[in-house]
Amino acid sequence: MRSLKFSLLALLWTAVAVPVAWTQSPTEAPVGFDDVTNGFTTQDEFNADRGTFDELEGKDEGLGPVYNAQGCGECHQNPTSGGISQITELRAGHLSGSTFIEPPGGSLINDRAINANFQERVLGGNEVRTFRTSLNTLGDGFVEAIADGTLVAIANKQKGQTNQEVHGLVINVPVLEAGGRMRVGRFGWKNQHASLLSFSGDAYLNEIGITNFLVRDENTSLGRFVGFGTIFDVVPDNTPCEDDPGTLCGEDVEQDVNVFAEFMRATQAPPQDRDIQKMFSTDIQEGAALFESMNGQYSCSVCHVPSITTANRCQPINGGAFRVPEALARKTIHPFGDFLLHDIGTGDFIVQNGGPITRTRVRTAPLWGVRTRTNLMHDGESLTFNEAILRHAGEATQVRNRYAALTVAQKRKLISFLESL
Repeated sequence: MRSLKFSLLALLWTAVAVPVAWTQSPTEAPVGFDDVTNGFTTQDEFNADRGTFDELEGKDEGLGPVYNAQGCGECHQNPTSGGISQITELRAGHLSGSTFIEPPGGSLINDRAINANFQERVLGGNEVRTFRTSLNTLGDGFVEAIADGTLVAIANKQKGQTNQEVHGLVINVPVLEAGGRMRVGRFGWKNQHASLLSFSGDAYLNEIGITNFLVRDENTSLGRFVGFGTIFDVVPDNTPCEDDPGTLCGEDVEQDVNVFAEFMRATQAPPQDRDIQKMFSTDIQEGAALFESMNGQYSCSVCHVPSITTANRCQPINGGAFRVPEALARKTIHPFGDFLLHDIGTGDFIVQNGGPITRTRVRTAPLWGVRTRTNLMHDGESLTFNEAILRHAGEATQVRNRYAALTVAQKRKLISFLESL
């Protein structure tokens, strides 16, 4: 109920006219892997929310009928709740000319099911296949609080400084809690979501199989309905109660998706490894300089943007469903990412929100916390930083070539810098 209260207050707040958003000088966002709140909630609230985030669901709570994990923490827990993991999801489909066509039931092929009779798999004729690594969610409250205009400005700057060889794509996607109002996407490998609440509702259904007040239609098994009403799924979907249409019954009656969003909004940003910095300070400093200015305009930092500042306090975001709170406002973060879509030659041809233009594009991987990953790039197919860099092509061809031309010592220093993030 407390999280629902937060949501209702946010909606009420947006109904009050505020003539000018309060401005303040930027300050550094708090960082850490120590399970401490960033100030958006109290520590006790944060601890309780983390417990809900990590909780494993069972059949009695509505798990499935097809799913990938039993709880958020299964895919987001390294080195602490909200981080990444070795878990991947599987997507597939096929092309008709240049048009991507989903299999029955959608491109996500769930790895698990509550009954073996409706286990999903890649059907013949679906030659487009890709794995997707689990994304870090730590610090995502600050990402949500970045103004749309800031991301648009980053994209415009890229076009200007690289003669349009690098051109991050901005897409607008619907915000579920705002009745489908549009906002610049920033979450997911295809930027398919713009708010943490929309992201939570979508993931609760598609990754765990639990319907909720934002996403009420149960998943199928490759197009076959296997939800409530069958002998296997005994928990009603999240729908208005028959005897009280103003109340929701069935799965997620406690509206845990609000808690998931509140938890992510309260997490600190991933920190750099200060111990490594002390041990190899010179190498890391020189590697950082190469990262940001390698042979002029074609540097890693064009897309892996080192610093971004969040929006002003009270600024309405998410289609008016949320206002930037003080704890997230005017905070400078260091994501080493631009939260834009790029074609760097590794596109998986999957289309989600954003239309056909996104087929060959994926979101720039934010590099904060990248030292906690074993599998790199969106598909996890690169196992070393050197391999990941050399996979870059398309818009990143010039940067890759300049990296390849560095001396062995320079490459080592640049990679030392990445190992500190």
